[in-house]
Order: sequence, then structure tokens, then C-alpha cells
Amino acid sequence: MKKKAFDLLTLGEILLRLSPPDNERIVRGETFQKQVGGAELNVASGVSLLGLRSGIISRIPDSSIGMFAKNKIRFCGVSDDYLVYDTGKDARLGVYYYENGAYPRKPGVVYDRQHSSMTRIDDSIYESTRCFHTSGITLALSEECRKTGVEMIKRFKEKGALISFDVNFRLNLWSGEEARKCIEGILPYVDIFFCSEDTARLTFGKTGTINEIQKSFCEEYPISVVASTERTVITPKKHDFTSIIYSAKEDRYYSESPYNSIDVVDRIGSGDAYVSGALYRD
Repeated sequence: MKKKAFDLLTLGEILLRLSPPDNERIVRGETFQKQVGGAELNVASGVSLLGLRSGIISRIPDSSIGMFAKNKIRFCGVSDDYLVYDTGKDARLGVYYYENGAYPRKPGVVYDRQHSSMTRIDDSIYESTRCFHTSGITLALSEECRKTGVEMIKRFKEKGALISFDVNFRLNLWSGEEARKCIEGILPYVDIFFCSEDTARLTFGKTGTINEIQKSFCEEYPISVVASTERTVITPKKHDFTSIIYSAKEDRYYSESPYNSIDVVDRIGSGDAYVSGALYRD
């Protein structure tokens, strides 16, 4: 088998995250700390830090803020070979504002990503990776992103790549019915499927135990692996976390003892870190 240039390529929007320091509120604070993120970039970064070669397919503005994003991507060891630079006068990086929670107040997120460069992505590289990953966040951004994402899933699959997909449902991006209709259309191409129990029930109308739910996805579609995480929020700074994975090939479930009362440093990207670890092992 021909060696691929990458172990993992991801498709997704790169975002600028702005957060008030400590537990300050967005409505009160006067300063923001800037970071670079995005679900698929987080997954690519995690895989890279574990020792595999990863890259991201995305579009960023050809500006100083785009340069800041590119430098952060390189710092995590993620290839920028397939970054497209938007030179248009309206080029912009999507932004989200995140404030930390402090019991009993929950964390808060405000998105400002409309008309960002990512919503006009155009790329075609299909024979360079062992695995391709994207998420429902990317498919929900715009009709153009949806078409691009679905087409890439099909073409990477055609060229022999494993397809990994994380539902990553966000109600502020699309409705449950929109998500269900779109995602059910791509599940025939997906090999590794990440979906929480709550999302499976609310979005896909699944019933039964988590084991029955996971197995049903593999019975209905040619999915090889289904992985689900479960998080119990005790306070914004204390969580319990566990997961379960079902392998259709082995007809076997893999679970781990829960991590109880985790000290939460930064919740954003924790699910993506889990995806990175699962893909690294696969």
C-alpha cells in the first residue's frame, strides 16, 4: 500500500477566540486574551502532539491576524500545506467570545463568524491521507460549506481514506432536523462516528441503552466504530467524565472507569482532545 503523506487531514474553520481574563464577564471586562482554535484544528493538533502527521484544510485571511493563526497552527505541529489565503478586501477570521463559568453561573459563548473566509473555501486534495475528519460544526456553517464538506467526505472515501465524523451538534448553528437530515446522508461513508448519547436521542430519535444506540448506528450504516462520551457537570470547575466505544467488527464494547471530580482548566476543546486520542489509537 502506498504510504500517505498524512495520517490525518481535517476540514474546518479556524477561529479566533477572545476571552476575558479569569472569571470576568464579557459585558464588564475591558481586555480579552486571544487564542486560535476550532474543533477540527483542535483534533489535528491533538493527533500531532501524539506523534502523527496531521494537517488542516481551511481558509484564512491574508493579513496579520491570519499570520497569527498560521503561526499557532505551526506551533502545534499541524501542517499548513492546505491552507488557502483569502486576499479579498472583506477577508476575515471567524471570532468567538468565551467567558469562563463560576458556580452557579455557566460558561458563555458568543459567535461572530458570519462571512468569514472559511465560508468560501475551495480545495481538492484526496490521495494524501490515511484518515479524513470533519464535524457537524463545519457542515452547519453555510450551504457552501455543507456542499464542500459532503463532497470531500465522498471523494476522500473514494480514494481509500478512513472517514471520521463528529456530530458536535450546536443548536445556535442549525436545527436538530437540519442536522439529522444532512448527517444521515453522509453516514453511509463514515467509518468512525462520534456521537453523544444525548445527541443520539434528541437529534436522531434513538431509544434504548447507550450500548443499543451505538450498535444500531452500525446496523443501519457501514460504520466500524461508534464512540460516545458522557460528561456530568458538577460545577463549572468540577466535572465527571467517561466514555464508551463500540467496535462493529469485534461486536465488542470498550469502556473506561469514569474520571471523577476533574479540575477543569479550560472546557473548550476537551471533546476534541478525546477525538484525537481515539483516532490516534485507531
